[in-house]
Amino acid sequence: MSGRLRPPLAPVVRYGDHPDQVANLHLPAAEGGPWPVVVLVHGGFWRARWDRTTTTPLARDLAVRGYAAWNVEYRRVGQEGGGWPGTLEDVAAALDALADVPEVDTARVVAVGHSAGGHLALWLAARPRLPEGTLGSSPRVRPCGAVSLAGVVDLVAGARAQLGDGAVDAFLGGGPAELPDRYAAASPAALLPLGVPQLLVHGGADADVPPEQSRVYAGAARAAGDEVELVEFADADHLDVIDPGHAAWSAVVTWLGRLHSR
Repeated sequence: MSGRLRPPLAPVVRYGDHPDQVANLHLPAAEGGPWPVVVLVHGGFWRARWDRTTTTPLARDLAVRGYAAWNVEYRRVGQEGGGWPGTLEDVAAALDALADVPEVDTARVVAVGHSAGGHLALWLAARPRLPEGTLGSSPRVRPCGAVSLAGVVDLVAGARAQLGDGAVDAFLGGGPAELPDRYAAASPAALLPLGVPQLLVHGGADADVPPEQSRVYAGAARAAGDEVELVEFADADHLDVIDPGHAAWSAVVTWLGRLHSR
């Protein structure tokens, strides 16, 4: 990235009244715009322990490459209002808030998320399929693509496997047998086809979210008619896929370039 302009500091923008209903807007240093925008959604099994600082390095890298990056925070399990349905309502509101950001091109929005954020990124792409009036349906902004980095993309399978020591049950308030309607509304696998191109990136050495999550989802999404690319890195672990210097992130940047060149 030598020779490229360093992006300016990213201001905090509020999309709601709660302290965690905020996002940082990272913009390219060069003059121009409105910019294509990447909505970054961090992971951490939907729990309050982790926050958007884990995706800040990706946001800075995207700004250097000529993208606006919208690095989203949201209410999480362990906070008042977090989990079902507040977490989903927050990421929906954060996406819709881009309609009021003049520096971005809302026709060129891609949602990118890691781990639980991978689930949320695909869910944002699926949101137009939800019944009217539920969970932030009738979106003001719709992604034209979505990327899952080691994502929990099938919540039923994730709950049955007890990923993250029961993180899916904690997020939705119970298991799939108890709360089938919540799983049907929240799981990208249950909302196929999403209707937009998708990229799934996963490490073969991921001990937190097994690559089978992405493999099975990719097959189901293709069978449903979606355009899906699955890229696996045999030696990558759960955090390698959010390292800006790793080949996994290069694969994401390459995919974004192809998507926006159509």
